[in-house]
Amino acid sequence: MQFRPCIDIHAGKVKQIVGSSITDASSQVKENFVSEKGAADFALLYKKKHITGGHIILLDKKGTPEYEATKQQAVSALKAYPGGMQVGGGITPDCAGEFIAAGASHVIVTSYVFSDGKINYDRLQELTKAVGKEHLVLDVSARKKGDDYYVVTDRWQKFTNEIICERFLDELSSYADEFLIHAVDVEGKNSGIEHELAQMLGAWGKIPLTYAGGISSMEDIDTIYRLGHGRINVTIGSAMDTFGGHLQLEEVLEKINSYQ
Repeated sequence: MQFRPCIDIHAGKVKQIVGSSITDASSQVKENFVSEKGAADFALLYKKKHITGGHIILLDKKGTPEYEATKQQAVSALKAYPGGMQVGGGITPDCAGEFIAAGASHVIVTSYVFSDGKINYDRLQELTKAVGKEHLVLDVSARKKGDDYYVVTDRWQKFTNEIICERFLDELSSYADEFLIHAVDVEGKNSGIEHELAQMLGAWGKIPLTYAGGISSMEDIDTIYRLGHGRINVTIGSAMDTFGGHLQLEEVLEKINSYQ
C-alpha cells in the first residue's frame, strides 16, 4: 500500500467537492473546501515529501469558460513536480502528449474510452499508441446499481453498461499501467469507504490500483489494507489537513509506512 496524493481543480481553484454533485453547471457543485493556494503549491509539498504517483484531476469540461483556468493550474503543478504526478480530466489522444510533455508521469482516462455505454477499444488503442501503455491510467469510476458496481462517465453522472468484475479488470489491464478507482457515491462525503468494492479490488490486484472515496479515519486505511491484502493504494481528499480535514499528512504517511 502507498499513499497517493490528489489535487482536484475546479473553476481554476484547488477544491474538494462532493463527487455526485458534479454537473455541467459549475454553480451547482457542492464544495467541501476551496484552497487559497495554487495547484503548484500542493505539487511542491508532495515533491518535498517524496510522495509519487498522485493525481491531478481537471473537473471542468472542455469548452467551458472555466476549463482554461483549470488547465493552467494543472500544468503549473506538473511543471512544479515533473514526473511526480498523473493528470486526468478530458484526456484524448490529441492532448495526452501535451500533458506528458508538461511533466505528467501518466494520463488518466475515463469518458473517452467509455462511450455509448461500453468500452471503445478503438479509442483505447489510440491512447496507448499516443502515449504508451506505461503512461496510461484508466479511471474506473464506480457507482453501485442493484448488486453490481458499474463504470460511470461524464463527471460521474452517466452509467455505462460495463460491470466492474474480474473479467472486466483483466481485459482492461492489458492496455493500462494502473487503475484509479473512484467510489463515486462516497466521494467527498467523509462517510467511510465502500467495503465491497475494496474487497473486490484487493482480491484481483494484478496491476497497481488506487482507491479514492470516503476515507475519513485511520480505521478506514486499516480496513482497506486488510480487505485489499495490502495491494490497494489510497488517496484521501477532504479528510486531509491539507484540504481542511482532520487527518494529518505526516500521521497518514507514518501509518502507511508501518505496513511495509
